[in-house]
Amino acid sequence: MIPYEDLARLNEPFNTAFENKFQEVLKRGWLILGQEVKNFETEFAAFHSEEHCVGVANGLDALILSLKALAFPVGSEVIVPSNTYIATILAILHAGHLPVLVEPDIATYNIDPVKIEEAITTKTKAIMVVHLYGKCCDMDPIIAVQKKYSLALIEDCAQAHDAKYKGKRAGTFGDAGCFSFYPTKNLGALGDAGAVLCANPNITAYLRKARNYGSEVKYHNDIVGYNSRLDEVQAAFLRIKLRHLTAITAHKQKLAALYHRYLKDDFIKPVVNDEYFDVYHIYNIRHHKRDELKAYLLKNEILTEIHYPVAPHYQKALKGILDPALRFPISEEIHRTTLSMPCSFCHTEDEVLKVIEILNSF
Repeated sequence: MIPYEDLARLNEPFNTAFENKFQEVLKRGWLILGQEVKNFETEFAAFHSEEHCVGVANGLDALILSLKALAFPVGSEVIVPSNTYIATILAILHAGHLPVLVEPDIATYNIDPVKIEEAITTKTKAIMVVHLYGKCCDMDPIIAVQKKYSLALIEDCAQAHDAKYKGKRAGTFGDAGCFSFYPTKNLGALGDAGAVLCANPNITAYLRKARNYGSEVKYHNDIVGYNSRLDEVQAAFLRIKLRHLTAITAHKQKLAALYHRYLKDDFIKPVVNDEYFDVYHIYNIRHHKRDELKAYLLKNEILTEIHYPVAPHYQKALKGILDPALRFPISEEIHRTTLSMPCSFCHTEDEVLKVIEILNSF
């Protein structure tokens, strides 16, 4: 059986370092907002050549708190891709705003810059881009629209650790770059964790207070805050893996190159462009008989995933929030045909070649 992901195998090369670091943190006895969090924030910011990093509890909180930091009027509109994972939309709702869904580009699966401008109204305050599957969005035209209408720009980088557009890393284009370190991410913790990159010291100051009950000084609460702190132990583990992120990226790119080279053109493969440094958090293909293909692979002991089987505008949670008359045919086509292949740091080239062999026999 070739798994879609195997976190035990993925983390095995780091286990000794994890165990040693855990003992170090345990003996130090400082378990909340200690030196490990400070060091990770410094190192993650430096990796991105960014001014500030604020660790938070998870990727959803990174998005919510970034929106709250920008202090839009309640009920403002935030533009978001129609095929994103629902967390991006939930963040907008939890921050008290309205998501405005915009179709993606069918080739890249990222938000279509041309369609963004069509969706802007007098209530629009921000564009929230999602660098889906490990490919950066087409940032130049997006930034042009953002500046033309004086909008904020928030990046959902949950799947884009180390991804680049024209040499610039995801998370460094906008007002806030929001990261999840969910265990399956290219830079994954051993539990939930998140962070926000930003250059603006005012946003940074808000985030540092907001994540900790609105407090910078213990028992003195300046704002109505939250409990959303990056865990000290997870920060310690992330510091270890951050030193290996370049190698993790390179390994996934090597596996993706095998799919690119040997997979038949019966399958729609990710587009490749020299301006994009893709990191393949997910290696997705598309096929008009997706469900049959998934079943065929399972029969041949290959596990796959669908990212994502249900379009956001069909989710029960959003009933009564989004206009039921809205249709997003490009998003629906992606959700109907996409299938994610094994392409993890835990996989070997031989395993991926076996997956390709089975795929080509479908």
